[in-house]
Amino acid sequence: MLQEKREHPKEKARLHPRNRHRERYDFKKLVESCPELSAFVRMNVYDDESIDFSDPEAVKMLNKALLKHFYDIENWDIPPGYLCPPIPGRADYIHHMADLLCGGNFGKIPQGPGIKCLDIGVGANCVYPIIGNKEYGWSFIGSDIDPVAIESAKKIIELNPFLRDKIEIRLQPQPNDIFFGVLQKDEIVDLVVCNPPFHTSLAEAQSGTLRKLNNLNQEKITKPTLNFGGQENELWCKGGEEKFVRDMVRQSKFFSTASFWFSALISKQSHLRNVNEALSKAGVAEVKTIPVGQGNKSGRIVAWSFLTREDQKIWAETRWRTK
Repeated sequence: MLQEKREHPKEKARLHPRNRHRERYDFKKLVESCPELSAFVRMNVYDDESIDFSDPEAVKMLNKALLKHFYDIENWDIPPGYLCPPIPGRADYIHHMADLLCGGNFGKIPQGPGIKCLDIGVGANCVYPIIGNKEYGWSFIGSDIDPVAIESAKKIIELNPFLRDKIEIRLQPQPNDIFFGVLQKDEIVDLVVCNPPFHTSLAEAQSGTLRKLNNLNQEKITKPTLNFGGQENELWCKGGEEKFVRDMVRQSKFFSTASFWFSALISKQSHLRNVNEALSKAGVAEVKTIPVGQGNKSGRIVAWSFLTREDQKIWAETRWRTK
């Protein structure tokens, strides 16, 4: 039974102005780029073309189509059960960080492979490096504690040759370390991005999944099926995102001159207070809090730098002015 047709906004205004995904999904064009998607496209209750967002295979195929259509990724896949992230939100993070670099570079976004980024928790999907390289030509180091995710990310790079010299994947051998064991001595990056595990336990992650699926299906569901996938270490850790980011802040102090900006996504507004307290204790020189969101979901990027304004100017003049 069809429901009354909704009026959809022409653009997703909450997304960054440079985000390629501000318009609604054009499934005709996506299917032209990725014919396999056609098996999952259907008319929804509003008589619009869509997919079943509660179906993990449909979500994965949509991601494959988006990456192929917008980012020239011919070969992309992830192992069963691994996180399949929403592409528009990942792109938003990259664009906002480009704006931060722009603010420290006399109004010009630093571009090209000489700009190096560290993605903490790159995952099996390798999405942040793909988007950052396509949009701005940046090179990436992607780290993860999961050997299966490491091999998957490496395979994506190998199967898309233009990524081979731009993205390096490194295994983090110590789960409690974030920078030690990944960044080499005296190694410099311009930017650190991180999407930390959100939940504090597996039970909490499953409860959150049930809420999301019930909202998507508008009916009672009792068995959690992860439509966006996710291994335990991708979805939860002891203390959840708040503790992870506080640990990240504390450890970043030992690498204070190794990156211009450190950053992490914070989903819950209530976590900001303790994260900001950790930043104050660490003695950072500058903090930026950037609101992000899509639809009804809101979050924020917290970015911090240990560089003084004079240090930032020297960094830009020596590393970026020639880029």
